[in-house]
Amino acid sequence: MKITIINGPNLNLLGKRETDIYGKSSFEDYFKKLTRQFDKVELTYFQSNHEGELLDKLHEIGFSEDGIVLNAGAYTHTSIALADAIAAINTPVIEVHISNVFAREAFRHHSYTAKNCVGSISGLGLKGYELALRYLIDK
Repeated sequence: MKITIINGPNLNLLGKRETDIYGKSSFEDYFKKLTRQFDKVELTYFQSNHEGELLDKLHEIGFSEDGIVLNAGAYTHTSIALADAIAAINTPVIEVHISNVFAREAFRHHSYTAKNCVGSISGLGLKGYELALRYLIDK
């Protein structure tokens, strides 16, 4: 089984940025924990601050992998292109947000991408990634 985690803009700053919201762990450190925890799954990780690179990655893996966990960051609330890319691929995508987007600014309450995902997890911190992986593995 092969699953890729894709993180969007500013998530390369986890552990440094707004630690009261996002925690003190870098995603790279958390990813190491996930690879140990899910050692029978081929996990890969991709992060980009550029919308086009996220689109390219979805196109690249969206017909061959068993699952995608996507935290599109702020592009969740702005990118029709990402929503279209998720709709166009065969691989199931689960949307994850570390913070509770519904407890934040009003513009974060709408997700363009969620309607094309099999599910959405918000507000459970980094644990949301683990829960998304468990769902994809059990599916």
